[in-house]
Amino acid sequence: MADHPVDEKLPALKMATTGLQHVAAMYAGVVAPPLIVGAAIGLTAGELTFLTGACLFTAGLATFLQTLGIWKIGARLPFVNGVTFAGVAPMTAIVASTEDKSDALPVIFGAVIVAGLLGFLAAPVFCKAIRFFPPVVTGTVITLIGISLLPVAFGWAQGPDPAAHDYGSATNLGLAAVTLLIVLLLRRFTTGFVKQIAVLLGLVIGTLIAIPFGATDFGPVADAAVIGFPTPFHFGAPQFQLAAIISMCVVMVVSMTESTADMLALGEIVERPADEKTIAAGLRADTLGSAISPLFNGFMCSAFAQNIGLVAMTKIRSRYVVAAGGGFLVLMGLCPMAASLIAVVPRPVLGGAGVVLFGSVAASGIQTLVRAALDKDNNVLIVAVSLAVGIIPITAPEFYHAFPETARIVLDSGISTGCVAAVLLNLVFNHLGRGSRDAHDVTHPMETGEELTRAPKAPAAS
Repeated sequence: MADHPVDEKLPALKMATTGLQHVAAMYAGVVAPPLIVGAAIGLTAGELTFLTGACLFTAGLATFLQTLGIWKIGARLPFVNGVTFAGVAPMTAIVASTEDKSDALPVIFGAVIVAGLLGFLAAPVFCKAIRFFPPVVTGTVITLIGISLLPVAFGWAQGPDPAAHDYGSATNLGLAAVTLLIVLLLRRFTTGFVKQIAVLLGLVIGTLIAIPFGATDFGPVADAAVIGFPTPFHFGAPQFQLAAIISMCVVMVVSMTESTADMLALGEIVERPADEKTIAAGLRADTLGSAISPLFNGFMCSAFAQNIGLVAMTKIRSRYVVAAGGGFLVLMGLCPMAASLIAVVPRPVLGGAGVVLFGSVAASGIQTLVRAALDKDNNVLIVAVSLAVGIIPITAPEFYHAFPETARIVLDSGISTGCVAAVLLNLVFNHLGRGSRDAHDVTHPMETGEELTRAPKAPAAS
């Protein structure tokens, strides 16, 4: 019996190039949190480089846990793990509330370790929510993942620094558009291996095109060391403060919710649906990776939704490809110069490729919704309201500005709020007090309710 495509081992060259493509797609997401938190603390350039390399290294370790797995740890799906952006706001809040800034990272690391261990213990219970994720819920959440990520691509397309004079300039947007066009042309007019690495080729060609425009900075390569290692507890032994621990535990719940949705999404895309056992193993990998990460000066880890789009677009479903990407991440953590090569790719070029990647996730969600029995008024309402709730943080970023900071950790994540809304609405409409409404079809949620009061149809003769 042939192996499932998820368990397929590809030739070495193909494994390396497609794995590197995954790294290119998620690199900006991994390095952004340490740069933001490090800047808030006031770290030197050397310390920032060290912290960024540590996050790359720990992202690689967490990816190994998720893709290759040990014991009951790891979903064994093509999942890239890295620093979750959900933790940035609470971590900067911890920095702001710490008088001695040299204690900020140890306090953050201590809180992440506790949150990770508690999440690991909670994984077997948390995963039982899978029965509340039918296609109407998973399709909605997958669509929201794609929609929520698209603004990230649009931000990249405008440039790396919103305060810069050329942010959103015609040059930056032009580079993004050219990169997008290159990826589309490669996907349309090439076949086989070249077609599968269209995104990576688009990033390389886009970077070369950007050189005459001065958008490519090779400075990081010249300044980077060849070899470096994230020495354990480089910034000091972890400190455990209750307020910080509670804050990061909330982030862990948000992260586990998003990871559950991501696993369900990826399971659909690779045609190996994520069951309760798979989700429990995946959450264990997320949480254990998070608990280990601070030992090497890294932050909380979670599944990266943007790489789901890459899997959906390339149709390469092998988890060993992503494990190869994890290997590159570890090497980058050990070799700052190698890490800086990816940093050379201009942000607008990443933005152009991101439109394809993140749009592919949304398209996969729509494909799932096709199987969600939207001819029933209940399911149409679930999708309509959940999408609306999930889009609020995107279209109105300050909508929840009056809420406490802890609540905003959840509310400002469209994926989390949309997921919670979809699960609760599905529970109310399709599980609690199920009555005659489920038996009738409505083509639009605003139709009159006359059809809903008619007598149930007689069952067909057997």
